[in-house]
This record gives sequence, structure tokens and C-alpha cells, in this order.
Amino acid sequence: MRYQAALRPDITNDDDSAEATTVPIINDGTRYNFLPDMQSLRYALVAYVKSPVGEFVENLRRELHPNLPHLAAHITFLPPRLLRGTEAAALQMLAGICSQAEPFEVTLGDVQTFVPTTPTVYIRVTYGAARLQELHDQLNKQILAFAEEWPYIPHLTVVKMATEPMAEQALRIARERWQQYSGSRRILLDRLTFVREDAQNCWVDLAPVLLGGSLVSP
Repeated sequence: MRYQAALRPDITNDDDSAEATTVPIINDGTRYNFLPDMQSLRYALVAYVKSPVGEFVENLRRELHPNLPHLAAHITFLPPRLLRGTEAAALQMLAGICSQAEPFEVTLGDVQTFVPTTPTVYIRVTYGAARLQELHDQLNKQILAFAEEWPYIPHLTVVKMATEPMAEQALRIARERWQQYSGSRRILLDRLTFVREDAQNCWVDLAPVLLGGSLVSP
């Protein structure tokens, strides 16, 4: 599937990737540069959230910013980056590391914002955040190594607004809705997806990657 970029809190459009049809994800801040040269393409690793809490976030995003297209809820393991080698080598590295990592659960905490860095509203990961950080650090090496501009913060993006005042208003509403949410706030992370920039602010799935398993075909 194709998606709009998001994956990190420093990227604009208006916002934060699942199989090869068109479903955007949020772009959190500055626009990515798209060039036909494969070496200029960015890659990321995400886990789609298809549980009720993922549906809640997607519906909340539509309420807060109805002009946005449908955005797939996800947690980012590796924010967008250039590769230091080939796609095949990167996928092989992902399969090797992720096959040694068992599936694990995370729990979502409070609604927060990246203001003043960017006008982004998100739900922070509490329980399981250390495991996410650990995996991020294990994967951010060799072919996938990238000097990220912003510290990695495990989170589920809700929406990227145009201005800080709009983000503050969205934050208040999101906190109210989140308090009213009665479903489970736990998410099982067992299947990741390696994505590639396909066009400006659009991403396409390359391959699912299983934690505790091996690279599988889409």
C-alpha cells in the first residue's frame, strides 16, 4: 500500500504506513525530497495498529483535521532514513535482528504534544517504551544507521496540525476523547512493515517483518 509520510515529529504536509494499495500515514514535519535516484529514497520501519485503539486514533484524527485523507495508525520503529546499502541487504539485516526479538506488548499512556518543536499531538507509549527504544537502537546500525535530528520517542501520532494554537486546541480535545475511550490501551507488536518513499510524502510497503520469525512475503 502507499502512504503519506509521518513517522517522525519533525516532518509538513499536515501529518505520521499496511500492503500495496493507497493508504497514507502522517507526515509530521518537513517535506521529504523525492528524487528518481534510488540512493535518495528514504526508508522506515513501522508497526501498523489495527486494533480498536488504532481505529480510535484514526477516527479522532478525522475529527480534529477532517481535511486530511485517511491515515493509517502506526508506531514507528525506525523513522525515515537513507540506506547505506541495498534494499536487499537492509531487509536481510532486519530479518536477522527481528527474528531474535520476541513479540511484546506496549501500553499507551497520556496524550501529549511535540510543541514547540512541531505542532504534533500524540499518545506516548508507557509500558514497553524501553523495549521499543532497545530495538530502535539495535536496528539503527550499519546499513540502517542514521543520525536522527530528533530523539527517538516511542509514540502513536494522533495528528499534525498547521500551527501551535491549533495543536493546543487539538490536544485539549484529544485528551477529552482519550479519557472517554473505554477499550484496551494495550497493543501487541509482532508484525512490522519495511516501507520506502515512493513519491513526495507517499510510502509503499516493501515487506512485512515478523518479530521472532523471518521475513515474509506481503
